[in-house]
Amino acid sequence: MADKKQDPVDYYDGLISAYERAYKEWEGRSKKIIERFRDEQRSSREADVKFNILWSNVNTLVPACYSRLPQPDVGRRFRDHDPVGRVASLILERALTFEIEHYPDYRATMREAVLDRFLPGRGCAWARYEPHFKAGDSLPADGLQISEDQDEPAEQIDYECAPIDYVHWKDFGHNIARTWEEVFVVWRIVYMYEEGVEERFGEKLAKTLSYDATPEEKKRDSTSAEVKKQARIYEIWDKQKKTVFWMSRSKKTMLDDREDPLGLQEFFPCPRPLYATMSNDTLIPVPDFALYQDQARELDVLSDRIDGLVKMLQVKGVYDSATPELARLFTEGVNGTLIPVKNFIAFAEKKGLQGSMDLVDLKPIYEAIKVCFESAREIINFIYQITGISDIVRGQTEAGETLGAQQLKVNFVGLRLGDMKRDVARFATDLLQ
Repeated sequence: MADKKQDPVDYYDGLISAYERAYKEWEGRSKKIIERFRDEQRSSREADVKFNILWSNVNTLVPACYSRLPQPDVGRRFRDHDPVGRVASLILERALTFEIEHYPDYRATMREAVLDRFLPGRGCAWARYEPHFKAGDSLPADGLQISEDQDEPAEQIDYECAPIDYVHWKDFGHNIARTWEEVFVVWRIVYMYEEGVEERFGEKLAKTLSYDATPEEKKRDSTSAEVKKQARIYEIWDKQKKTVFWMSRSKKTMLDDREDPLGLQEFFPCPRPLYATMSNDTLIPVPDFALYQDQARELDVLSDRIDGLVKMLQVKGVYDSATPELARLFTEGVNGTLIPVKNFIAFAEKKGLQGSMDLVDLKPIYEAIKVCFESAREIINFIYQITGISDIVRGQTEAGETLGAQQLKVNFVGLRLGDMKRDVARFATDLLQ
């Protein structure tokens, strides 16, 4: 149990450091998986041929689990006579429908979170309350005259919205726990320019922070000299204290704190993340690719072998130098064109082409290619069995298969793919709530 007199900066810095140590190996593995998905591991001098089965699987499973916007459905728990409840439900449903259709952030966030679920193994999102103000009226509501010493007219709310922010898988964290129910502190990293820090926390604090951080996606898109540096701010939600803190770890400074600003039922502004393979003793996910990476490596080896064998599959041989005309046989001898040969009688006595030319036998190479293709096909089937992608999902089936056989495939897919789809639906519902 933490000491109540402990400095909040040291306390939360310790929680973040413990998280970074525990999740360091997972983050390193996830980074390599994303590089493979983007085919960034291949160097310019690397000649090996690879089969990117990860890209194929992810681009099959993502649209299979999330293909369209969810439809909000707000209703009363009990269908009794309650006109106020019915109207309130209708207002909430229309507000949610407008929010997710009018603002593109919900659509983009869902897509990005589902993609993270199938790559690093964890997809996160964060809800924000964003009020927009305008100058108030010059006269109060009762129409009375404003006194001379009264301040400028107060601002009033113009409109409100609740954007859904995508949180990069490396910018999200929580206290070390076995299950999500044991999590009592969550945080996300927010990157802010000096102008934004000054507007949010004031000019005095803005001058003291270090602007030396860069989001992960910007590191890939541009060189370090082209990217304007930002301050790394930690937004920490403590469920036990019902308080939100904004902290800078580089300067060991607490920038701001507020008590339960949103009043949410579960306090946290983020739902339980989308997780890949999990166990009940840790919240560190196992990416799907880690479960079939050995088979993917074998597939890469076979793809490289096939490429080499295909390059060898060409007519090669030797010929008698006493008959140099034979060198023109495969370059000029087309469409019935005959190649003249000097001393044809002597050429014929040496059994003609059979005695003057010898070609490489391509049959062993062809048989080796067939074996490689058959092996690759078997490995791909193994991978599809591991991931739960069957032939029916990929739009392929055998012409002689019965309806019962195809139905078995559909049922097999429904076991695991259905569970993935229900988890995505749960995540979308939690965001709407």
